[in-house]
Amino acid sequence: MNLEEYFARTGYKGSLEKRDLATLTAIFQHHIRAVPFENLSIHCGETITLDLAQVYTKIVKKRRGGWCMENNQLLSWVLKTLGYNTTILGAYVYNPQLNVYATHMTHLIVKVVVEGAAYIVDAGFGVSYQMWQPMELVSGKDQPQTPGIFRFTEDNGIWYYEKIRRKQYIPNQSFSNSDLLEKRERRNIYLFSLEPRKVEDFQFQCSYLQTSPESLFTKKSICTLQTADGFRALIGWTLSETTYNYKEDMDLVEFATLTDEEVEKTLQEKFNISLENKLVPVNIKGIYTI
Repeated sequence: MNLEEYFARTGYKGSLEKRDLATLTAIFQHHIRAVPFENLSIHCGETITLDLAQVYTKIVKKRRGGWCMENNQLLSWVLKTLGYNTTILGAYVYNPQLNVYATHMTHLIVKVVVEGAAYIVDAGFGVSYQMWQPMELVSGKDQPQTPGIFRFTEDNGIWYYEKIRRKQYIPNQSFSNSDLLEKRERRNIYLFSLEPRKVEDFQFQCSYLQTSPESLFTKKSICTLQTADGFRALIGWTLSETTYNYKEDMDLVEFATLTDEEVEKTLQEKFNISLENKLVPVNIKGIYTI
């Protein structure tokens, strides 16, 4: 495990001398545009592990992606090695279908203190809820970014994370009512506290999420990657490509349905992923939005 190999993976070639917000932001943005948020291992007969060395091998050497416990753990290691003040936190993800937050801490995020100010860094949520810049840990402040307006709200030590999106233009009207589309303008994403966590605290969740028939991740094969002007997502056999601010206050969302053969080709061409084992795409309807 070494930083040079990691930065070769993400394509970051900037300075590492300063431990400032600009450097943190640049490192973060290179990560989310090079490393997909994906759960394909589950649908390839592979086991997802929390072991950092194995995460490093998967993402850096094999040029794969990962989910939050992989992406954010690796990013936390990079930042800590560079000398940043980092703390792992645990979040509870919002379920829009049930209109409740999860009862289990299933999402790993990172707090980074830079020049006396605290920020949340999360490279492991994907799709349209992926922040593009570190989020300042301030309650009630709108933080506009290219994907939309993000905001934290704090109440009795609990921090709530939400996003306000633009309108959407969907050229392929057969997808206009797709369950993959977010219908609400404002969307809760997750809640968290500032209690420090260890990677080991997520061991149960890591096992549960990749084995339980109730888990989102066993019900859908997911691969998403942020781009220069939006993001692309492959969920089951459905490929979507979103362009942010395509017109004033309007995002362009394009959909296509792929064959099994096209899925593998698309993973290579659109996400730069080559799988070692055969992928079995899955997309059980009604439980995922972009």
